[in-house]
Amino acid sequence: MPSLPHPISMNLPAKYSGRLPPACDVVVIGGGVMGVSAALELAARGQKVVLCEKGRIAGEQSSRNWGWIRQQGRDLAELPVMMESLSIWARHAKNLPKDLGFAQQGVVYLALTAPEMDGFETWAQAARAHGLHTRLLSRNDVAARFGTDKWVGGLETPSDARAEPWRAVPLLADYARAQGVLLREGCAVRRLDVTNGAITGVFTESGRIACPRVVVAGGAWSSLFLRNEGIDIPQLSVRSSVGIIPDQRQTYAGNAADDRIGFRARMDGGTSLAPGFAHDFYIGPDAFRHFSLYWPQYKKDRRATHLRAMAPRGFPDAWGTARRWRADEVSPFEAMRILNPAPNTRALGRAARDFAAAFGGGAAQYSHQWAGMIDMMPDVVPVISNAPIAGLIIATGLSGHGFGIGPGFGRVVADLALGRDVGHDLTRFRLARFSDGSVIAPGPSL
Repeated sequence: MPSLPHPISMNLPAKYSGRLPPACDVVVIGGGVMGVSAALELAARGQKVVLCEKGRIAGEQSSRNWGWIRQQGRDLAELPVMMESLSIWARHAKNLPKDLGFAQQGVVYLALTAPEMDGFETWAQAARAHGLHTRLLSRNDVAARFGTDKWVGGLETPSDARAEPWRAVPLLADYARAQGVLLREGCAVRRLDVTNGAITGVFTESGRIACPRVVVAGGAWSSLFLRNEGIDIPQLSVRSSVGIIPDQRQTYAGNAADDRIGFRARMDGGTSLAPGFAHDFYIGPDAFRHFSLYWPQYKKDRRATHLRAMAPRGFPDAWGTARRWRADEVSPFEAMRILNPAPNTRALGRAARDFAAAFGGGAAQYSHQWAGMIDMMPDVVPVISNAPIAGLIIATGLSGHGFGIGPGFGRVVADLALGRDVGHDLTRFRLARFSDGSVIAPGPSL
């Protein structure tokens, strides 16, 4: 069965292969939605920006996610940034010359039980205090919308949206290049160049770039990179699987999920289908080191978290992956350019059966299946923070929420890097929360 319908892989020739400059204002590490958005915003502020991607732009989770651009279900500390991010997505959809697949047709969470509805109501009340229009749906409302009475009710945010990830992030990268960002694929940053506790440059596999500021937006690879620089960040990654049903058998045009299935309409007329919010967690050295921090989250989401014995060779927390290397040595990022995990076909098969049980007919047949590695944090919110090294900004651990909020946090990171007012309270996202004795409270994992 094919993988991604438009795969972004190392089999494709590099689109961005220009010569590296000897110096710039900011180096961004990572060519996913977070890195591309930050680079675009920095360029808009007059900065000379170089973005280095070890593999291909959007080659990992930024092209493999569900494509949701949602405010609904967010941690309340994220919600103001996400509301801004939605407006940025809408602006991109209007200004970019090609179609991102942006469609503002709402997100619905579907409840199988009354306690789930109670949780929806609690979140909705808190979100309304932020000015978000969201509403509870009765059983009859859901039946009228979806043509089935399988759910007791739901929660809807009509302004929520979606886009096609495999199209959207590469198009944003093209836009960033047009705004002056120098993007370079197949160019891993191996080490930081630090003098007297401050950034003076980076060492890439293609040479050194002098710069006073660096943004680390490496997704699932960020913690491995940072630990080699003496910064311990308790980030792990989980595998999430998705498939395409080519014949869309339900008429709902938006995005919806319960705890068994998640689905959305696609530009090509099919449906993206996933096994709800279930994911696979590979046990590795970092998992043991951070066990105590992740235990509350694991207890909360035990039904959705499926433990696996070990990660594939070369993955960030695989047992054989190097933890230390010098600037003149080949790094793990060159050994594994793009994370391409095999999908969990058993979980996808279960989702197909659950989808059929909800909407009728035989088990859905997939035309494509794939998986991606999601960078997670113990409290399910990212690190958006200055680092102990002057000039270093960390933007990672978006915990499965990054595609939608990436443009908003990109704007925040640009102003954070330049010492400007970011316009939002970043206290919950600070790196120091893992070392200053703060209680780590998991946010929503929906």
